[in-house]
Amino acid sequence: MNDAENTQNMDTANSQPLEERVNNRSQRPTSDAFKAFMASNWAPAPQVTPARDAVADHAARRRRTISELFKGERLVIPAGPLKVRSNDCDYRFRPHSGFAHLTGLGLDHEPDAVLILEPVAEGKGDDGGHHTATLYFRPLAGRDTEQFYADSRAGEFWIGARPTLAEFEARLGLPTAHISELEMAITKNVGAPEIGGISIRLVRKVDENIDALVDTARYNTAKDPETLDLGELDALDEKLSEALSELRLLKDEWEIEQMKIAVAATVEGFADVVRALPRALTHKRGERVVEGAFFARAREEGNELGYDTIAASGNNATVLHWNRNSGTVNAGELLLLDAGVEADSLYTADVTRTLPATGTFTDVQRKVYEAVLDAADAGFAAAQPGVRFRDIHTAATTVLAERLAEWGLLPVSVEEAISPEGQQHRRWMPHGTSHHLGLDVHDCAQAKRELYLDGILTEGMVFTIEPGLYFKDEDLAIPAEYRGIGVRIEDDILMTADGPVNLSAALPRKADDVESWMAGIYQEAQGQASTKA
Repeated sequence: MNDAENTQNMDTANSQPLEERVNNRSQRPTSDAFKAFMASNWAPAPQVTPARDAVADHAARRRRTISELFKGERLVIPAGPLKVRSNDCDYRFRPHSGFAHLTGLGLDHEPDAVLILEPVAEGKGDDGGHHTATLYFRPLAGRDTEQFYADSRAGEFWIGARPTLAEFEARLGLPTAHISELEMAITKNVGAPEIGGISIRLVRKVDENIDALVDTARYNTAKDPETLDLGELDALDEKLSEALSELRLLKDEWEIEQMKIAVAATVEGFADVVRALPRALTHKRGERVVEGAFFARAREEGNELGYDTIAASGNNATVLHWNRNSGTVNAGELLLLDAGVEADSLYTADVTRTLPATGTFTDVQRKVYEAVLDAADAGFAAAQPGVRFRDIHTAATTVLAERLAEWGLLPVSVEEAISPEGQQHRRWMPHGTSHHLGLDVHDCAQAKRELYLDGILTEGMVFTIEPGLYFKDEDLAIPAEYRGIGVRIEDDILMTADGPVNLSAALPRKADDVESWMAGIYQEAQGQASTKA
C-alpha cells in the first residue's frame, strides 16, 4: 500500500464522528434486505387498556396544589436524562423526585420526559385549577423502524417494551404527547406577561437541554436581552423547586403506605445481614458481604437502594458516611448498618442499627449503646403534634450531653455544653438528629427554614430520629476504652394526630432485644443447615 492510500484510509477513519465509533463493535447489518426482514413478521402488540394507577388521583391533587401557587405561568418539570456511568453504559434511570411526585411515575420509566403545566383561565384547568397538565415523552418505536433493533438506549430489542402514550394516559389520568412536540410546548408565546406573553418557571439542573431551551426562549423574547436579569429568573425557578419540596412535607395516605412497604423490606434486609455476618467475619472485605446481603433484598423487594449502604465496622463506624465498605468485620467490634430499601414507587426507608458483630455487646459498648437509645427515646417523646421540628434534636442531644458528663468526658457542665455558646458535646455527635423522609432520603431539602427546621410537627409528616455517639480511635480527649466505638440508632417516624408512630419498630432497639434477635436468627440458620445436611 502506498503513502497516498495510507493517507486516504486515515482520512476515512478520522472522518467518522466520535459519537458513532462506540458502535464499531456491533457489526450491525445495514443492508436493505436485513432491514426489510427485521421489520416483518412480528406479532401485533397487545391492545389492552391498563387500569388507572392507585396513585393517579393523589398525583392530580398534588398538581392542583401547585397550580394554585403559580397562576398564569407555564411550569416545566423534567424527569431528567439517562446518566452515563462508563462510556456507553448508563446508570439505572431514576426520575427527578419532583417529577415523580407530580406524575406518580416510579421505577425506571421515561428518561427525557417532561411534565408541563400550561396556564389557562382561572378555574378552567384540571380539577378546577388554573393549568392543564401534559406529559411529554418518547413512546416505543414501532417494530418497523430501525430504532427497534438499533437504538441501545430506547429500542425494544435492547431494553424491552415501554408503555405507549395511550397506556400512560389511561394509567395516570394524564394527557400525553410525543416528545417531538416538547420544544414548541415550552417556547410558544414566551414573553413578558404585560405584553401578552407567558412566564416560565423551570425545575433547573435536572436536564441541561431543557435548561438551555428555556434560557434561549427567555433571551429571544426579552424586550432588551442586554438587561435581562438572570439572577431574577433563577429566583423565579427556585420558587418552583421550593414549592415542590414543601409540597412533600405532608404525605398523603398513598405515600404513607409506600413508606411502610419500604420500611418492611428494609427490616427484612437487616435480618439478611445478620444471617450473612458469620461469613462476613471470615472475609477480607466483610463490610462488602454485609452491603451485598442488604442490596440483594433491595433489588428483590424494591427498585433499588434508597442511598448507598453504610456498613461500618469498628472504627469505620465513627465515619458518618462510611460507604466505601472495604473493611473487615472483626469479632468483638460493633457493626453500624445504615440502609434503606427504595420501593418501586421510589419512596425510601432510612434505618440504622448498631449490632455486635458476634451477637453480644461488651460492657462499654452496651453503655454507649444505651446512652444513644435513651437519646432516641427522648427525641421520640418530644416529637408531638404542635412541637417544632428542631425540638427533637434538642431533646436527644441534651440526653447525650448528660451521659457524657456522667462519664467525665465533657470539659464543661451540661448547662454550658448545651448552650448556643458551648456545644462541646457535639464533638461526638456532629450531625442533626432528624430529617424528613420520602421520595428522597433527605426529603423536602429545598423547603424554607421556617417550614423545615422551625416547622411545626403535623399529621402526615415522616421523618427520622437518629442520634449517635462516635468515639474515634485517634480521639485523645477520651479514655482508651471508648475509642473505636461508633453507635447510631435510627428509626422512621410517622406523625399522626395522636402522636408519633415508629414505622421501623419491628427491628429490635433495646440491647437485650438486639442480642436475642440475632441469636434467634443464628439458631434458625443452623437449624436450616442441619435439615439440609
